[in-house]
Amino acid sequence: MEKDIHPEITLDLVRVTEAAALMSSLFLGFGDKEKVDKAAVDAMRGMLDYIDIKGTVVIGEGEKDEAPMLFNGEKVGNWKETALEMDIAVDPIDGTRLVAYGLPNAIASMVFAEKGKMMSIPTFYCNKLAVGPELKGKLDINKSLTENVKLAAEALNLPITEITVVMLNRERHRSYIEEIRKIGARIKLISDGDIAGAIATSMPESGVDIAYGIGGSPEGILAAAALRTLGGEIQMKLWPRDEQEKIKVKDWDLNKVYFTKDLVGGEHVIFSATGVTDGDFLKGVKFIKGKAITDTIAMRTSSATIRRIVTQHDLNKKTIRLKSIDGDENIFQVDLKHPKNSNALLKNKFI
Repeated sequence: MEKDIHPEITLDLVRVTEAAALMSSLFLGFGDKEKVDKAAVDAMRGMLDYIDIKGTVVIGEGEKDEAPMLFNGEKVGNWKETALEMDIAVDPIDGTRLVAYGLPNAIASMVFAEKGKMMSIPTFYCNKLAVGPELKGKLDINKSLTENVKLAAEALNLPITEITVVMLNRERHRSYIEEIRKIGARIKLISDGDIAGAIATSMPESGVDIAYGIGGSPEGILAAAALRTLGGEIQMKLWPRDEQEKIKVKDWDLNKVYFTKDLVGGEHVIFSATGVTDGDFLKGVKFIKGKAITDTIAMRTSSATIRRIVTQHDLNKKTIRLKSIDGDENIFQVDLKHPKNSNALLKNKFI
């Protein structure tokens, strides 16, 4: 890349994930995952139009559960002649179910990286092992979970009973869950949100040492981007879920392990995540007396900078640019105090 990513783009990206978190939080507890995802995607698309980049979505979200999505190949940003070309990975809401049912650990997340530096994974799911800086290079996804827990305990100089593994609570993980319990390690089961689970391994206050199990491939890419700056590590192996996917990956080596920099390379990577519901390392959106409070973590690999940004939004003045997911280019001013009235507000305006 001939020139560095401008530092201001970090804050631009923060505004995108904040907007997605604010809009999706309006549907907290409604029990409708699609509305949550649609609100986040609308906000992201609209806010991305302001950013001085030539952006291409290379890792989108939604296809595996037929949710509305920022699709692979979609062009975003203002595409000015002087703008930087960048690849984008996005999970508008990691944990739509969590938002729909008012559960913890949902985040809105997005990554900017140099063009051509993100791996496009041909399977919906991968087997993943994530750790923080102290365990980087010490564990091996090809070893058994028991071996890895023992290696972690040795490296951290802790008894096995003080090692904590976070894992999605899925039937496909039943044998792993029993294995962890058998060796006496701690286990933290989560219903959704494995980006947050992977990142938690690099956040000492989370109390999580290892993230393990089969989860979404896009989520693995986003976690890899964050772990680049946090100094952690993720290892991933393709996990075709059915015969159709096995045919699709017939020319791929299913035994190959992909590491953090294989997934997201280059030196100019920016990650932003904003909490939607309260979680282990980000607080959810709070609406208090005409104000909204958001909590965001933003990271830049080029400077190894990690920012925690708590933002107060005045709902009497706050507007969010939306672009409808059906292709309509009209822009809406959004009234966060009275969201049901938003669609009645003036089109083609953003104040």
